[in-house]
Parts: sequence; structure tokens; C-alpha cells
Amino acid sequence: MRLRFTKMQGIGNDFVMVDAISQKVTITPERARKLADRHFGVGCDQVLVVEAPTNPNTDFRYRIFNNDGSEVENCGNGARCFAVFVHQRQLTGKKLISVETASGIIQLQVLDDNQVRVNMGVPILEPTKIPFKADNQQSSYPLSVNGQVFDIGAVSMGNPHAVTLVDDVKSFAVEQFGPLIESHPQFPNKVNAGFMQVIDRNTVNLRVYERGSGETLACGTGACAAIVSGVLRGLLDNIVSVNLPGGSLAIQWEGDGKPVMMTGPATSVFHGQVKI
Repeated sequence: MRLRFTKMQGIGNDFVMVDAISQKVTITPERARKLADRHFGVGCDQVLVVEAPTNPNTDFRYRIFNNDGSEVENCGNGARCFAVFVHQRQLTGKKLISVETASGIIQLQVLDDNQVRVNMGVPILEPTKIPFKADNQQSSYPLSVNGQVFDIGAVSMGNPHAVTLVDDVKSFAVEQFGPLIESHPQFPNKVNAGFMQVIDRNTVNLRVYERGSGETLACGTGACAAIVSGVLRGLLDNIVSVNLPGGSLAIQWEGDGKPVMMTGPATSVFHGQVKI
């Protein structure tokens, strides 16, 4: 069969969007892996699938596959692309969209110029729920990695993140330490490894080695987790500009018990069909 798709990107984090409502298709891990292959498929960081909701209080169901075929709970840049995509496909005319994900319900607000504001939910800080092996909840934890000890923040935004402070994110060996943190035994389900350089109380630079994808140009949940960690450590104010290799996001977090709000762009690159 031929699958209709749209290639999209959110500040360089790229996706193959699949409408599984107006076309009858099932995306399996194997199919997602083939679609995501940059040499033999369409090529992307993740495959995002739009499905009809199973929850009557939501508008859509949103499924996310990494380029290795693994299905994950949440993706902030993908959520923005999701909102623009369902508008472009005329699957909804709503500006405020309620979406069902594997980690719960998120709210997407379509703004002008393909900007989308996403309510990413309340961050999870309790170690057992991240999940992260620690005796008690702290603002940061020591993590022994290949003979070095990093001071990390552990946060879940529906998916787990380890946030490491670095002096210079451009020169830091993300390609070396990213996979070591990703598969660290203290994170039973593996983890997204973020490396954050604080510029001032309202600005950070960030690189993220994503679980199951490697380093990407941008990671929305990683940006949210980094700001939560920075606020908890007393390093950041409540509204922060996060500069990633692919572009910038605006993140707002008012503190304990409050949701993280993320605003940024989403852009369609091209539409196509592929035989699967």
C-alpha cells in the first residue's frame, strides 16, 4: 500500500507525520524504523501518528516512535508539529486542541505564524515515578559516569530526563557522555540526556542526546526538563529562552505543582507518498 505522509520540523527536530484517521494504516515499530531511516526511508528523528481518540474528552490520540522503532511517551517539538499538522489536514478547526498521549492528556494552542503553545503538564520529580534509582527526592543528584561524577537533575516530562550543567555546551563531549548517561543503570527505562549551559537567569544553551534517537537539533521535553531543573537549583527565573542547535524555545514554569508551558514554531517541509 501507499502511505501519505508529511515531513515536518520543529527547530530542526524532524518528523514524519502520519494521518491514521483519513487513511487506514497501522504503524508498527518495524514500519516506523523503515520510515525513519535516512538512507532507505523518508528519514526523521521520530514518526508521529495521528489517531482517533480513545478518551471522549480529547480530540486526538498521539503516538510517537523513535527512529529505532521504540515507542515513547511524549515529544514537545512533535506536539507542536502535531497541532499544525491536524490544522493543515483540516482534521480540526479548533485553536485549542486536547490530545491523548501515552503519558496523559496535553493541551495544544495554535497561535499565529505556526507558533504553538503547549501545556506540557506538571513535571514529575519523585524518583520512583521518573523512574530513577535514588533514596529520596533532591534538586540534584551525583551520577557516576565512566569514572567521572556529574551533578544531574532528574525530571520526567512524561519521559525521563537527566540534566547536566556544563561550562560550554558547544565544546562538551555530548557524543561521548550522552549514550553513557542514556543507558545508565540508575535509569531503569533509559533516559534523555540534556547538557545545559546557563548564560543568565533567563537564557540557557542546551544540547540533548535523546533516548533511542541520539543527539537531535532540538528536544522540547528536554528544554522543559532543563528549565525545571535550573529553577529548582535556584539558577533560573520562571521564563527562560532555551537555545538549541536548531533554534530557540520559550519555556515558562511557575514552580512546584504548576504545568510547564512551551512556545515555539512548527513547519511543514514537504508532503509525499511512500510504499510500505
